[in-house]
Amino acid sequence: MNNYETIMIINSDLEEGAIKGAVEKMTNLISSHGTIEKTEEWGKRRLAYPMEKHAEGYYVLVNFSSNPEFIDELNRVYNITDEVIKHIIVKKN
Repeated sequence: MNNYETIMIINSDLEEGAIKGAVEKMTNLISSHGTIEKTEEWGKRRLAYPMEKHAEGYYVLVNFSSNPEFIDELNRVYNITDEVIKHIIVKKN
């Protein structure tokens, strides 16, 4: 098991319930393949530059531990999830 940190930016134009649903969907996926240590919802923030015609996004930070094989699957799910407009996954030491 390795330690990871991921930040996902969710489309802030969605309704609050849809945003919470997207966060829950992703955290459930992570917890089913590993252990979530901490989840921080930073809320709606202005993006440094427009992405996909969005000026703001809903930021969520998740610290977790999982097997390295799961990271490819998580990345794939992020890419096919319409609610997620940007993400990054970083291995922590």
